[in-house]
Amino acid sequence: MDSIKMKKILTEKLERQGRNIRYNREKDQLRVENADTKKGIEVSLPSVVGKWNEKKDEAIEETVYYINEALAVMGTETVVEEAEKQIFPVIRSTSFPEESSEGIPFIFDEHTAETRVYYAVDLGKTYRMIDQQFLEKQSWSREQVKEIAMFNVRSLDTEMKRDEVAGNVFYFLNSNDGYDASRILNEAFLKEMSSKMEGEMTIAVPHQDVLIIGDMRNETGYDVLAQMAMSFFAAGHVPITALSFLYEEGELEPVFILGKNKSKDEGDSKK
Repeated sequence: MDSIKMKKILTEKLERQGRNIRYNREKDQLRVENADTKKGIEVSLPSVVGKWNEKKDEAIEETVYYINEALAVMGTETVVEEAEKQIFPVIRSTSFPEESSEGIPFIFDEHTAETRVYYAVDLGKTYRMIDQQFLEKQSWSREQVKEIAMFNVRSLDTEMKRDEVAGNVFYFLNSNDGYDASRILNEAFLKEMSSKMEGEMTIAVPHQDVLIIGDMRNETGYDVLAQMAMSFFAAGHVPITALSFLYEEGELEPVFILGKNKSKDEGDSKK
C-alpha cells in the first residue's frame, strides 16, 4: 500500500454529492470539504498508510468514519443543552492551530512544553472545539469553561489495563471516548496511581485516545516506554506527543530517553 493507492480508496469511499475532494501533492494530504461552506478536514495519507500496515482495512474504516463525523458537525449550529455535562478538556500538541480555519482564536491554556489544553463541547459521536466566538455566543467566561471541564474530566472512568515488561509495569487507558489523554488532567487519579508505584512514575499521551502510565523499576523500562510511545504516536488519528513525562509531586517533567540513559529537561517543565 502506498499514498496513491490510499488516495484512490479514500476518495471512492468519501465521494458524494455536495463534497469537494482535493489532493495536495506537496504535503501528501487529502482535503475533504463541504462544497457550499468550504469547511473541511485534511488527512495525511502517509499516516493512514502507516495505520493500514498495522490494522489493514480497519484503519481505512476508522479514517472514513472520523472524516464523516467531523464534516457532519462543520457548518452546523451547535446546540448546547446541558453545558455542565457537555464541556470537556482535550489535550493537543503545541503545534496544534491556535485558531480555527476562519481565523477565530480557540480557547486554550498552556500545559507542558509539549502540550496544551483546549476545550470542547461533547456532541455524542464527536465534539466541537470552543473558540472565542462560540464562547461569547454562549455567554460563557473562560474561567467558567475551565472549571466545568476540569470537573467533568474527573467524572470519566479511569479503569486501566495492566501489563508487565522486563520487570516494569505499564498501565493503559484506552476507552476511545475522545478524552483518554485528558485524564492526565485528573490530579486525584494521578495521585492515586502514584501511590501504587514502586519505581518512578511516568505518563505518556501519544495520541488523544490513549494514556499510558509506567512504573519504571529499571533502566530498560525507559527504552520500552520510548518505543511504545512512538508506536502509539504514529498510529493515532490525533497525535499529541511521542515524549513521555515523569510525574513527581504533582509536576510533569519531560523525559528524553537516549539509549539506556534517561535525561530530564529541567527548564521546560510546567504543571
